[in-house]
Amino acid sequence: MRTPLSQTAPPAPLLAEVAQQCAQPVAKELHTLCQEVRSRFGDGLVALLFYGSCLRSGDPTEGLVDLYAVVDDYSHAHANRLLQMANAWLPPNVFLLQAHTEDKRVLQAKCAVLSLKDLEQGTSSWFQSYLWGRFAQPSRLVYCRDGHVEQRIHRALAQAVITLLNQTLPCQSGQFDSQTLWQRALALSYGTELRPESANRPTQLAQHYKDYYRSLTRAAVPAITGLELVSGQTDTYRSQLPPGSCEENIKRWKLRRLQGRVLNVARLVKSFFTFENGVDYVVWKLERHLGEPIEITPRLRRFPLIFGWPLLWRLLKDRRLH
Repeated sequence: MRTPLSQTAPPAPLLAEVAQQCAQPVAKELHTLCQEVRSRFGDGLVALLFYGSCLRSGDPTEGLVDLYAVVDDYSHAHANRLLQMANAWLPPNVFLLQAHTEDKRVLQAKCAVLSLKDLEQGTSSWFQSYLWGRFAQPSRLVYCRDGHVEQRIHRALAQAVITLLNQTLPCQSGQFDSQTLWQRALALSYGTELRPESANRPTQLAQHYKDYYRSLTRAAVPAITGLELVSGQTDTYRSQLPPGSCEENIKRWKLRRLQGRVLNVARLVKSFFTFENGVDYVVWKLERHLGEPIEITPRLRRFPLIFGWPLLWRLLKDRRLH
């Protein structure tokens, strides 16, 4: 998971694009959730990132909000030694968060816990695309402890863009625009996880943020090995990489897909032990992906690792777990 990849420092225009995206306003309900997260982690919380489907819809009350709580150290984030070790060995830990708006509506969030160090390493040097595939996409910085942390967050998110595009370009031939490149990048990244979304989800995402991805690609060109803007064009690119690089690139993505399935199942199994009401959370995820209710029997609640495997196998076989 942490096999080093080559790193390139983010260009100033790319950092500016990321910073501008992070600073976009968010719905006031997000600040309510932010207060809940800050109450939980106290001074250990250095930043809170908001991303995912509720960011795209603009309404955090319609669905499960995706948050990343960035902490300074896992020992500050968790009093329990088991949770500290689980977060360090197989990040992130995840918990469900609930709050209420001023008009008594319920807000629900899925909050992942990650150290700032792991965010920086995960977006730049991890072999697996789990973090750089996510954070190359738009996110909002809802809370940040200080300006120094803010700069580190911006660099990490910019690095995610560089890593994703560098790992995508070798198999992009001919001339192409930014949307084509990002559709391919998101498809490759999503393919490493077992997700319930439709096959055209990467295309939808690339179209939703097409203007941002156009600006982002132009700003990232100096840091992407072999990517060249076609002379006289504003959004037409070509690859200068040798043809043989594609074969090696395909092998890497195949390995990521295999590794991703194993890690997805490992994280779900980890949730039985690290998640508050872990069995209920895992069953909720399984119901969401299977599209059918699951009875929590007394034996399943008591021995989840024994009686939960048939369900996990169904999801793994059908490639529907994420």
